[in-house]
Amino acid sequence: MANNTISLRSLIEKEKLNGINFLDWFRNMRIVLKQERKEYVIEEVVPNDPGANAPRADKDKFKKHMDDMLDVGCLMLATMTHELQKQHEDTVTYEMIQNLKEIYEGKAR
Repeated sequence: MANNTISLRSLIEKEKLNGINFLDWFRNMRIVLKQERKEYVIEEVVPNDPGANAPRADKDKFKKHMDDMLDVGCLMLATMTHELQKQHEDTVTYEMIQNLKEIYEGKAR
């Protein structure tokens, strides 16, 4: 499985997102995230913290989402130009992808 991950990640490491190439970048990002089973992070809003008294399963699910969100956010930032990194470095992953879609999806069509 690790070899598949490395080879698929090479799809998004070849060319950094610069805005003009958004549709290609986003398609490749989704392929990688689907293979890594983390695509949900760009499709679902950040869940609310279940709190200290929540069942262990809820806490574990929240922690997994937060960990996956951090991984995906770093991956996305690493595959952007420096200008786009600066604009989005403090943005939650779900909001980052929504913002990029809003800005570039219409322009790229």
